[in-house]
Amino acid sequence: MLPIDTSLIKIITDHYWIKRDTIVQKIAYKERTFFDKFERINEPLTRAIIKQHEDREITVAHSLINRFDKVENIVFDYNGRNTERFWHRAQLLLREEGFINFTAYESKTPGHLHLYVHKGHTTLQEGEQIAKMLSMKLGQRLPREWRMFPSSDLPKEFNILALPYTLYQKERGASWSKHM
Repeated sequence: MLPIDTSLIKIITDHYWIKRDTIVQKIAYKERTFFDKFERINEPLTRAIIKQHEDREITVAHSLINRFDKVENIVFDYNGRNTERFWHRAQLLLREEGFINFTAYESKTPGHLHLYVHKGHTTLQEGEQIAKMLSMKLGQRLPREWRMFPSSDLPKEFNILALPYTLYQKERGASWSKHM
């Protein structure tokens, strides 16, 4: 993946998460227990670390929530079987809802996507509400085969996503929007 691809999404680079082979910590949250295999590294995310991730030597994740409880992206983590159908329906919904900047990336598993909706500097609570609303509306048209981020159902340590590997599709602004 080229550096320009990751610049399409605003990644928090003041720290990153690295996947370990063992459980790093156990977190109790909302009467559930989570076992975390990602360790937080409080160092800047550099191009060298991203390169190791791209070469599949390590698995690196980035936080979706910054230290000020703001989010830049609403993310669909699609784990279904019909990627093309999901992408088509999602882009129609996002355009209809007024989102004109979004990017889909392929994850480690073939056919799975991370669809980043570029919302901009948004409070965590507003980001969670937008994520729920978009998920609900898309769920009316497709079987629910995705998770939404940010999520209040997960602790902050679990509102992370592995860095994407390759660009799937992107939508930047739109010449069609002037006709609506």
